[in-house]
Amino acid sequence: MRLKTTLAAAGIALLAASPALAQSPVKIGMITTLSGPGGYLGQDIRDAFQLAIDQQGGKLGGVPVQLMVEDDALKPGQGKQIADKFMKGEKVKLLTGIVFSNVAGAVVPDVLDGGAIYVSPNAGPSNFAGKECHRNYYVVSWQNDSLHESAGQNATNLGYKKAFILAPNYQAGKDALDGFKRYFKGQIAGEVYTKLDQTDFAAELAQIRAANPDVVFQFHPGGLGIAFMRQYAQSGLTVPMVVASPSMDSTTLAAVGDAALGVNLTAQWNTDLDIPESKAFVAAFQQKFNRVPTYYAQQGYDTALAIGAALKGTGGKVDDTEAFRTAMLKADFKSIRGSFKFGPNQHPIQDWYALRVEKGADGKPAIVTKGKVMTNHGDFYDKDCKL
Repeated sequence: MRLKTTLAAAGIALLAASPALAQSPVKIGMITTLSGPGGYLGQDIRDAFQLAIDQQGGKLGGVPVQLMVEDDALKPGQGKQIADKFMKGEKVKLLTGIVFSNVAGAVVPDVLDGGAIYVSPNAGPSNFAGKECHRNYYVVSWQNDSLHESAGQNATNLGYKKAFILAPNYQAGKDALDGFKRYFKGQIAGEVYTKLDQTDFAAELAQIRAANPDVVFQFHPGGLGIAFMRQYAQSGLTVPMVVASPSMDSTTLAAVGDAALGVNLTAQWNTDLDIPESKAFVAAFQQKFNRVPTYYAQQGYDTALAIGAALKGTGGKVDDTEAFRTAMLKADFKSIRGSFKFGPNQHPIQDWYALRVEKGADGKPAIVTKGKVMTNHGDFYDKDCKL
């Protein structure tokens, strides 16, 4: 009888120690922009990421996770402090969430130097895509330039010959103009860098008028884009506009309304794509948050799915970064954008779509998919990455 009791007790002890039952949640540190003009970008990333976790019962890839979120307020120094707190205080080994490239430029090197893993749902600066690529750095959204390469190709396809281009003076802005010029086959009539916190574009609009281009390309994400579009319409300028998705998303469209009609844009995803997983995501996001998801939400959701696939492949272990990398690079998940795989620099290879703002069936402006601009497009810098 004593032997049976001892064996039973031992069995209970072994059962209690079973990894499947006793596994602590994997901590995921999300540093993102939740306040200021770009606050809704981070909010969409956060909410869609959390939606993926909620849909899987608090897990990603069958592994329990704990999402820890803090606002960098678009301040690189604040982002660094949060990363330091996450890694040293909370022992976080897996980080994500950064929206703006200037914050990424300050934070990501610290994360990688600390032996942690970073998976980007948005910022994809050029310097981290080429010679400074890293085995523990992954981008699920896009490399900054490729966004605007698709816009340059779109402008070329639409037959424009003379473009005025402008973007904020920071890494993503520089990548934007470089990317557009790489694929636009016409003449550049003017090239201007604005301030990252600029809200008055009167001087730039005067320059556009004087240059007399046949198309304008501008990159101004979040609230900057709303301000630019409103002032563009108020100025009376009628020059057509070709942009990439950060300059015209569902939130921007809701804010500027009919002023956006006729704008051509490109994106890796749109709410009207005929992809079952995408349709399910759009419905679930709208039901939970009562708003239309932006491209940032799509990127946040796919980032959660990608991390889940990697966690599933490692049994929830993140300390072995090489095992995580092997699992991550398989991209064993159904991206809601459709075709997706990682290139040699651990950035996406994906399709790009031509979209246009048109009147919907309800008479309101809508972003409508018109066709494909690029297929299985990688980025300019992967050739310089040696991993």
